[in-house]
Amino acid sequence: MYGLIWRLMLRMLAVKSPPSYRVILISSLETTVMGTLLHLYWLKKWELLRKNTVGQYESHSSFTLPGLYRVVHGIDVFDPKFNIVSPGADMSIYFPYSEKEKRLTALHGAIEKLLYDPEQTDEYIGSLKDRSKPIIFSMARLDRVKNITGLVESYAKNSKLRELVNLVLVAGYIDVKKSSDREEIAEIEKMHNLMKEYDLKGDFRWIVSQTNRARNGELYRYIADTKGAFVQPAFYEAFGLTVVEAMTCGLPTFATCHGGPAEIIENSVSGFHIDPYHPDQVSELLVGFFQRCKEEPSHWNKISDGGLQRIYERYTWKIYSERLMTLAGIYSFWKYVSKLERRETRRYLEMFYILKFRDLANSVPLANDDPN
Repeated sequence: MYGLIWRLMLRMLAVKSPPSYRVILISSLETTVMGTLLHLYWLKKWELLRKNTVGQYESHSSFTLPGLYRVVHGIDVFDPKFNIVSPGADMSIYFPYSEKEKRLTALHGAIEKLLYDPEQTDEYIGSLKDRSKPIIFSMARLDRVKNITGLVESYAKNSKLRELVNLVLVAGYIDVKKSSDREEIAEIEKMHNLMKEYDLKGDFRWIVSQTNRARNGELYRYIADTKGAFVQPAFYEAFGLTVVEAMTCGLPTFATCHGGPAEIIENSVSGFHIDPYHPDQVSELLVGFFQRCKEEPSHWNKISDGGLQRIYERYTWKIYSERLMTLAGIYSFWKYVSKLERRETRRYLEMFYILKFRDLANSVPLANDDPN
């Protein structure tokens, strides 16, 4: 049945219909599939329920496709089959900067070259004149939603922030010719233009994407040694694994309030929420943090420790595996004693598909059909 539903959805996604239909069609597919599943694990609570707005899947409770059908009781996010089980970072690679005996000091030479080598290469450009300053660090894909160029522009425009800290990015390619993605190409060109427009020489270092996980873990810790911070400025972030990685290494973290990081971080306790749509406020928040750390060094330690405590409480692989096994055991017992099979739901969906949905979907014209 799922294969037939997929084919119908793909057909309907190609129709001459308002763009909003396409979003609701995806919702239809998710509603149908989730309605038949017996047990679901979710990474983040915010997708199901939010305090001030409707959660992503909470919105699947009811919706309408005029002329096709109306969903009046779709996904019930309060159903016990929905369980939140968030993953963590690999703590053999990502561990606190303070655990000196585990530190990969053999990699420090390579890391220092990445950060401070004055030579300009295909792997890194820009320079850091004052090595005594803390480092703002970010690592992500170089596409628009990650908003890396937005972080650079925000930093570049704030003279006080530039005076207090250096900025280091690990993102995408430096050479535009190496990318075949239009969006990344546009971001690469924008990054080069920002470097020229704001004369970032001496304050900014741009490093290409790094795939060595062990060295990346030590890079987080090396940034922590400078009393720096990690910034995740995305317009939207589904979960935020780099946020968990940075916090696990003891690096104070500033992350977008749009998406998973808003749930990971307790604002002003284990890190800070930032709104990428208000870049001036972001830069001022960073100025306030580093200025306070300069006057009160214990403040940096307080936020670093708060981040680590949050990770140990919620985001380790040990917690993840224990919760997964516990829920699996509880669910198996619950299913056994309640004889839960959801046969009624399956039969209803099959009847709906055969008697109504299939004919309605086939009646929708394709985009290349002649309306006349």
